[in-house]
Amino acid sequence: MNYYIEVLKKYAVFSGRASRKEYWMFVLFNLIIIVALSIVESILNSNGILGGLYSLAVLLPGLGAAIRRLHDIDRTGWWLLISLIPVLGFIVLIVFLATAGNSGDNKYGQKPKDLEPKSTN
Repeated sequence: MNYYIEVLKKYAVFSGRASRKEYWMFVLFNLIIIVALSIVESILNSNGILGGLYSLAVLLPGLGAAIRRLHDIDRTGWWLLISLIPVLGFIVLIVFLATAGNSGDNKYGQKPKDLEPKSTN
């Protein structure tokens, strides 16, 4: 959950780098929230307003996280546009987003540090 909150704090930040864990935890929590909203909307028999509002709210943080993730593998954010190519573009983008980042600094910044669990001391 900390990763999700950290990405939301960087609401429209497109510079820097994001680790694989940060990006994929954000995607996981988005998926969980979308499924929960879908269940609630089906129970309420609504027309998708909650899901639409949520999708709109996380559009910029999601784009920012994806661009920072691409920066971690030393690629520009414009590579997101490859997903416009049917099937093949989506597969290539998934491979890029799942690839391990550079081990050191690159032109987009320092290597991202994963969040440390908070101690209870």
